Amino acid sequence: MWSPTEEEKYGVVICSFRGVVPQGLVLELGETVQILEKCEGWYRGVSIKKPNVKGIFPANYIHLKKAIVSNRGQYETVVPLEDSVVTEVTATLQEWAVLWKQLYVKHKVDLFYKLRHVMNELIDLRRQLLSGHLTQDQVREVKRHLTVRLDWGNEHLGLDLVPRKDFEVVDSDQISVSDLYKMHLSSRHSVQQSTSQVDTIRQRHGEACRMPVPHHFFLSLKSFTYNTIGEDTDVFFSLYDVREGKQISERFMVRLNKNGGPRNPEKIDRMCALFTDLSSKDMKRDLYIVAHVIRIGRMLLNDSKKGPPHLHYRRPYGCAVLSIMDVLQSISEIKEEKDFVLKVYTCNNENEWCQIHENIIRKSSTKYTAPSSNYGLIISLQLLRGDMEQVRRENPMIFNRGVSVTRKLGFPDVIMPGDIRNDLYLTLEKGDFERGGKSVQKNIEVTMYVLYADGEILKDCISLGSGEPSRSAYHSFVLYHNNSPRWGEIIKLPIPIDRFRGSHLRFEFRHCSTKDKGEKKLFGFAFTPLMRDDGTTLSDDIHELYVYKCDENSTFNNHALYLGLPCCKEDYNGCPNIPSSLIFQRSTKETFSVSTQLSSTKLTQNVDLLALLKWKAYPDRVMDILGRLRHVSGEEIVKFLQDILDTLFVVLDDNTEKYGLLVFQSLVFIINLLRDSKYFHFRPVMDTYIQKHFAGALAYKELIRCLKWYMDRSAELVRQDHIQEAMRALEYLFKFIVQSRILYSRATCGMEEEQFRTSIQELFQSIRFVLSLDSRSSETLIFTQAALLNSFPAIFDELLQMFTVQEVAEFVRGTLGSMPSTVHIGQSMDVVKLQSIARTVDSRLFSFSESRRILLPVVLHHIHLHLRQQKELLICSGILSSIFSIIKTSSLEGDVVEEVEMMVESLLDVLLQTLLTIMSKSQSQEAGEYVSCLLSLLRQMSDTHFQHLLDNFQSKDELKEFLLKIFCVFRNLMKMSVFPRDWMVMRLLTSNIIVTTVQYLSSALHKNFTETDFDFKVWNSYFSLAVLFINQPSLQLENATPAKRKKILDKYGDMRVMMAYELFSMWQNLGEHKIHFIPGMIGPFLGVTLVPQPEVRNIMIPIFHDMMDWEQRKNGNFKQVEAELIDKLDSLVSEGKGDENYRELFSLLLLEKIEQETWRETGISFVTSVTRLMERLLDYRDCMKGDETENKKIGCTVNLMNFYKSEINKEEMYIRYIHKLCDMHLQAENYTEAAFTLLLYCELLQWEDRPLREFLHYPSQSEWQRKEGLCRKIIHYFNKGKSWEFGIPLCRELAIQYESLYDYQSLSWIRKMEATYYDNIMEQQRLEPEFFRVGFYGRKFPFFLRNKEYVCRGHDYERLEAFQQRMLSEFPQAIAMQHPNHPDDSILQCDAQYLQIYAVTPIPDNIDVLQMDRVPDRIKSFYRVNNIRKFRYDRPFHKGPKDKENEFKSLWIERTTLTLTHSLPGISRWFEVERRELVEVSPLENAIQVVENKNQELRTLISQYQHKQMHGNINLLSMCLNGVIDAAVNGGIARYQEAFFDKDYITKHPADAEKITQLKELMQEQVHVLGVGLAVHEKFVHPEMRPLHKKLIDQFQMMRSSLYHELPGLDKLSPACSGTSTPRGNVLVSHGPMSPESIKLLHRHSPLNMLGSVRHSSSSLSSHTSSETGNLVILTDSSVGETAEDMYHMQASPSTSSLSSTHSAPSQMINSAPSSARGSPSLPDKYRHTRELMMLLPTHRDRPSSAMYPTAIMENGQPPNFQRALIQQMIGPCKPCSDPNLSVAEKAVPAAPSSWSLDSGTREALPFLSAHVGSILAPPVPPRSLPHGHYALHFDAFHHQLSDAPPALPARTLRKSPLHPIPASPTSPQSGLDGSNSTLSGSASSGVSSLSESNFGHSSEPPPRTDTMDSVPSQAWNTDEDLETPYLPVRYSLSEPDVLESLKSQPCRSHSAPSGVIPQDTMDPPALPPKPYHSRLPNMENEEGMIIEDDDKHRPLHRKVSQPVSGGKEEQARVAWEHGISEQ
Repeated sequence: MWSPTEEEKYGVVICSFRGVVPQGLVLELGETVQILEKCEGWYRGVSIKKPNVKGIFPANYIHLKKAIVSNRGQYETVVPLEDSVVTEVTATLQEWAVLWKQLYVKHKVDLFYKLRHVMNELIDLRRQLLSGHLTQDQVREVKRHLTVRLDWGNEHLGLDLVPRKDFEVVDSDQISVSDLYKMHLSSRHSVQQSTSQVDTIRQRHGEACRMPVPHHFFLSLKSFTYNTIGEDTDVFFSLYDVREGKQISERFMVRLNKNGGPRNPEKIDRMCALFTDLSSKDMKRDLYIVAHVIRIGRMLLNDSKKGPPHLHYRRPYGCAVLSIMDVLQSISEIKEEKDFVLKVYTCNNENEWCQIHENIIRKSSTKYTAPSSNYGLIISLQLLRGDMEQVRRENPMIFNRGVSVTRKLGFPDVIMPGDIRNDLYLTLEKGDFERGGKSVQKNIEVTMYVLYADGEILKDCISLGSGEPSRSAYHSFVLYHNNSPRWGEIIKLPIPIDRFRGSHLRFEFRHCSTKDKGEKKLFGFAFTPLMRDDGTTLSDDIHELYVYKCDENSTFNNHALYLGLPCCKEDYNGCPNIPSSLIFQRSTKETFSVSTQLSSTKLTQNVDLLALLKWKAYPDRVMDILGRLRHVSGEEIVKFLQDILDTLFVVLDDNTEKYGLLVFQSLVFIINLLRDSKYFHFRPVMDTYIQKHFAGALAYKELIRCLKWYMDRSAELVRQDHIQEAMRALEYLFKFIVQSRILYSRATCGMEEEQFRTSIQELFQSIRFVLSLDSRSSETLIFTQAALLNSFPAIFDELLQMFTVQEVAEFVRGTLGSMPSTVHIGQSMDVVKLQSIARTVDSRLFSFSESRRILLPVVLHHIHLHLRQQKELLICSGILSSIFSIIKTSSLEGDVVEEVEMMVESLLDVLLQTLLTIMSKSQSQEAGEYVSCLLSLLRQMSDTHFQHLLDNFQSKDELKEFLLKIFCVFRNLMKMSVFPRDWMVMRLLTSNIIVTTVQYLSSALHKNFTETDFDFKVWNSYFSLAVLFINQPSLQLENATPAKRKKILDKYGDMRVMMAYELFSMWQNLGEHKIHFIPGMIGPFLGVTLVPQPEVRNIMIPIFHDMMDWEQRKNGNFKQVEAELIDKLDSLVSEGKGDENYRELFSLLLLEKIEQETWRETGISFVTSVTRLMERLLDYRDCMKGDETENKKIGCTVNLMNFYKSEINKEEMYIRYIHKLCDMHLQAENYTEAAFTLLLYCELLQWEDRPLREFLHYPSQSEWQRKEGLCRKIIHYFNKGKSWEFGIPLCRELAIQYESLYDYQSLSWIRKMEATYYDNIMEQQRLEPEFFRVGFYGRKFPFFLRNKEYVCRGHDYERLEAFQQRMLSEFPQAIAMQHPNHPDDSILQCDAQYLQIYAVTPIPDNIDVLQMDRVPDRIKSFYRVNNIRKFRYDRPFHKGPKDKENEFKSLWIERTTLTLTHSLPGISRWFEVERRELVEVSPLENAIQVVENKNQELRTLISQYQHKQMHGNINLLSMCLNGVIDAAVNGGIARYQEAFFDKDYITKHPADAEKITQLKELMQEQVHVLGVGLAVHEKFVHPEMRPLHKKLIDQFQMMRSSLYHELPGLDKLSPACSGTSTPRGNVLVSHGPMSPESIKLLHRHSPLNMLGSVRHSSSSLSSHTSSETGNLVILTDSSVGETAEDMYHMQASPSTSSLSSTHSAPSQMINSAPSSARGSPSLPDKYRHTRELMMLLPTHRDRPSSAMYPTAIMENGQPPNFQRALIQQMIGPCKPCSDPNLSVAEKAVPAAPSSWSLDSGTREALPFLSAHVGSILAPPVPPRSLPHGHYALHFDAFHHQLSDAPPALPARTLRKSPLHPIPASPTSPQSGLDGSNSTLSGSASSGVSSLSESNFGHSSEPPPRTDTMDSVPSQAWNTDEDLETPYLPVRYSLSEPDVLESLKSQPCRSHSAPSGVIPQDTMDPPALPPKPYHSRLPNMENEEGMIIEDDDKHRPLHRKVSQPVSGGKEEQARVAWEHGISEQ
């Protein structure tokens, strides 16, 4: 049975529990739980972490802790009963743990390790605190360490600052806001202090001056490692001041045995001393620790004879020093001891022993000897701070070790009252002694005794040093053979005070003989008494004593015998009558000097002081003695303080009249002496004296009289020093007065009470009189008043002993009231006055409520004055803080309503004014103080106070002004962040006070300013405040940790909700005045609704409905609400506000409200469009704020921009986003897109003079000016983007405008610009981009991409692999789909991202320009890839059953055409697909296209070899021919025969008859092409490659024969190919028909395709280069046209194996007729030859067909062996041809394509070929003569060049451009050449050179049409300059730098041919003429009126083709050429 627990309420989990039972609660080790119920070994309760989840857990897993339970029952709260610091540490560590791990993730490694260290320390300190074994002092210390670490960590982790008092966290409810503010400041200060390790103490007004902190050195001798002495030693340590050249401390003595250990075994590890009481000044002195080592043994260390062994002498040995300056830094940083080694140096000359330490410090190395090794004294040092009590408390271990306290010589800076000391320090200075008839000097030892008056030797009164007990006799050390010894040894004489008087010192001098007996012989003595006859002690000075002769037999028993003698010169002068017949004779030549220094609190050396203490002995000198007291030193006075005071009051009683004033002055002098910091600690002595020893019962009368007399005189006197001193002593004078009166009252039972009261009142009148004097004229008076005011508050406590609180308060009020109220007396006086008030407020008097009621008005009055004047704000704030602190404390105990009322009346208004002024100046320190004061006041105000405040306003204007002020201050509070971000406690409390105050004030606002007196300003101020309040960062609990959120909610609730309710109810109260706030408040309210708090949103969103409703009522629409809402939504969402939930809630709440309205429909459409706008804005924001790529951002912006334009028609927002988009494009260097974007804005403007306002970065200007500026900018961007064709219309538009305005200067400029653009089009390289289709599938994509497909325009040089990589990096979560099929619903709806990418082919719209002949390819290339809206891609698939024998029967192609929403390029690099159409291409059509492509490829290659004179390396041709003839992988085109020429197929597909015929013709064509190819091959084949050629011939024969039965007409076409004859027979190309497998391996870089794939060449060739590289005249006699769809035929579609390898790639290097025009179905015989020739012409520039269907030349996936050899010869290390950075020369070397699967052997080049790879050579065509007038190529113009060197292929630059030649213009003789600088726009000199009619002025024939191909206007003539242009060498092992180098050396110039050039009659023969294509069109006239015959009407064509027929002369040329071939 579960029962509620009584005791077991709180526990800690000591073993993790997995919650495996039903209702089990999962618990982790260390978690805390609150227990609710128990049952048989189980508890039920909650984890503190997750208080909402209840569950059960085993009781034995929990360690119970004591706790306090409040509110028992269902909602009980449990607080553990432990130290609050422990609780805080626990909570903090749990919070840090989470953040600590994040530091590692964020790579903040340094902080990570520091924090780990601090957390470990906290855990350890917490453990110590919990152990309960610490003393109270240790607990304090541990807590201090804990809080320092907690604050440090919180600061570094950016957590909140914790305000504390005595290490405990303060409760903000228990203290005033001012105190809380100060605690925050001090906590912040302590954090900074702990970080910077600086001990600074903040000072506040009224704080007593700080005590100087004494320093102490702890020194411990660890060991003395020596090996040379072998005797006992004494080591003396002392502190030595180098500058003053004297010792400043006593000596610390250590006695060591000969092994270096302590002589006393108990001293082991206890050889330590504490050098005490060093002041800060001492620490700055140049101090050294000096160690003197004295050995105790024989006279000479190394001489055993010297002295008997039983006699031991003290002998100097060595000295060591250590500079404290050098080590101070290191020892002050650490808290423990630090070790140092001191080298012990020995003295070279004993006579200088007393200076050895100085010599070592000065480094006079001749005077001492360094030790042979680094041995010496090892000491440790530690620096301690604080007074002795504190040091003892903090370092008990040091004192437990028996440390020797070694004091300073003389008194410390601070003399403590109880410090009784009576030490005389005597220094043995020097002696001068006679030799006494000896040959050598004496070894002198001095022995000293202290003797009492009776001759008794005082025991233990001589101390050689601390650390060893005192002794009765002192023996000095002996200096060897020295009659003038200098000792410099300090001895301390701690003689008891009672034995001091009458005692004397006796010094005996002995010679220590080193003879055998070794006795010490006495030869003299000296003495000195310790006190003079006048009672003063021996003065601090050097005393030269007389030496008296004596010997061993002399007796000192009767000391009176010598005490009568003079001891020194002064003594001698004092008593001249000395008897001469005495036993002791003075040795006049011998002297002995000692110096003394007295440090005694009991003895004095001052005569005046002694005279005062014994004043009765000199009754006539009393006046003089009292006067001389001022000259006695302070040390002497404080030593005898009690005696002096007693004496003074006795003197006063003796004769009040006579001595009163003098005693008063003396008393004032002594009191002021105690104000000095050195004697400050004697104030308690004075207090004790007054309380316990003072007996002057009558003194008060005289003291009051003197004090009053002084004050009354202050108005008259000029010098007022003595008056000011009396004022400063006021506190103690009053103490004496009051104590005296108490004693008198006690003695007389309260007599004369009335007189006393009267005299005090009179005294206060005098005080008021002094304060009321106008001190402006007299500076001395100011000082008097200041002194009085400073001392005044100190007398309150004394008065309270005699008077009631009210009486004292009245005195004080009168005094404070007497101060002038004006503030301009003088600033210093103002400060003093306020400081006096401050101390009054801090005094005990003010803590009584009775006195406060009396004093508050006058205090507030003065503060009010200063605040009004804005003077002394800091002091005023301090006073106010104290007042509020006292009132807060009092309010917890009693009633403070009256006082708060006073403060509200006096202060509230002026506080608000002050704050507004301070905030306008941004003085944060003062602002913080005053804000805390204002908040304190508001917090103390109750309902009644607010009621009184609001009722007291005389008029509504006053109320209005007050409301505006307070709202403004509150707003500034939230805007300015007066409190730092981490002062969370302060900020929350502030918010709480504000919300409470606003609740009080809102009713007044509603009551007074709603109806007739509606005031917009106040209401607006209120609304702004509420909005700011709700948006405060500190109130956004969503960002806080769960623990912090719970804490805030428990204490304050969610204040945003409270304010939202307040705001909503006030809005409802507005009624019809709501319309004033539309649209002004829409933005602010929208900001509030975007706060992520559901309740706030629920409250506030309906207000928008209200606004719409009110505007609808007023205007009949809500356009303003709509406009403003949309505007503000944009800016707010971009600031990061709002989320999906908001969007849904907004829509839901408003639609629900609108449902009931009459304007339902407009409302709903508005809400819907705003909701949709939000979707886009949120997407846009997510893109912008994330690390998203440019693409995503641009896409988002376009999407949003279009929405603004099309859906909600917000022109301004639309234009804003146009500019945002433009900036993004510019950043991404998409200049064309940037231009198109700006064009959108430009199109909105008209050429008018309408003025436009300033907008974005545009100034205010006319519309015409803005449009002109935009046009110029757009033209500039089109230029940068090389889209000159787009810029030209704008140039024209501008030109029209300039022309209409007659602005010829601008017109000239724009026309030149236009002309430049035309030049650029013809001359500059432009790269053709690739296009890619991208599908974005899945719900994880942003809204604007989700489940849509786009076509993207790639960047320069960007291929599919690169593009795909880019897309995947933009969407790192996306998965690339590996197939081109359309995805199904499961992918579209899944929560993931799928990308589907493949290349597509553009289908240009502008077909006309592409079909026009003579249009240079540079121009056409632009129209092929610009203004494109349609794209296409192909996908192979099998329809029906797949034929295993021949899969080509069922291989279909799926062709998809995509239509975009906008054409590319445009405002974006990508646009969405609007429509897709699918067409299927049958297997037969597919076969036709494959064969057609292969023919085209072969023709291209052969014609290049034929016309480039390439004699050397024909490997490319070999491979290509081999690939076609020996296509053994799939059985060659025999498979096509099987598939389509089969009777079954023909009968089943009667409709395909025409297509079958076409296929047959194409096969025939292939045979011709192969025949010509083999002929060329035979001519140039290398001897070593002959076997390959023979094999090719054989295979060609076999191939032909295999086709005989299929195509019987083949053998009649040409004679059979034999060894040397030209192959002309029935040659059929074996095209590996495509299998799906081979389709998968397709690559556009197959070797056969190699020369054809240079469409992206971008080299700039000079004109002669282009003419050399191709020397074949093309005679085009027919032209072919077709539709764009056919012309831009199929492209490779992505294979399943690799998406990335299916770039769209061209297969041709040379550009010729459109692909669909190759070969009509059947032609009459007379055109056969022409067709054969035409076969060799290159195909039209194709999109990558070969990438999809290359010839497969694989043999089980490997190339045939001979082929492999070829590859090896050709390739070496292969370079993939797709690399855009390779030159053409490099690309001529075939790369290893992916479809080849080359084995490793392929990469090794055959040696024999190495000699032949220098250049590619083409075979020359034998010279033949042509009929006159035929177009021929003029070889002789550059014939000599060819003989010099082989022509080079043009090198390729790194720019990408389409590969098309530029044709000459059909009209002017020069136009084709003039503008063209032979930069063949990517055409790598096609090998086909055509000269149009413009080259021959005399030609009368009509020009041939050149539509069928894009001809190359390579000039046949070159100027001399051209001829000198060097050749560009071609290398096959080209490295990148070589290419670049070669590019640099190639000059690129533009040359035009001379206009009147006439060709020679005899010409070199033409190269292969083109194959004719015949037209089905009826006869029609060509351009020059010539009739075209219709030769071929009866032949049907399978497509629309337009084929003009050539004239007769061309026919003759072809026949002649063919004849030449057959002769070969």
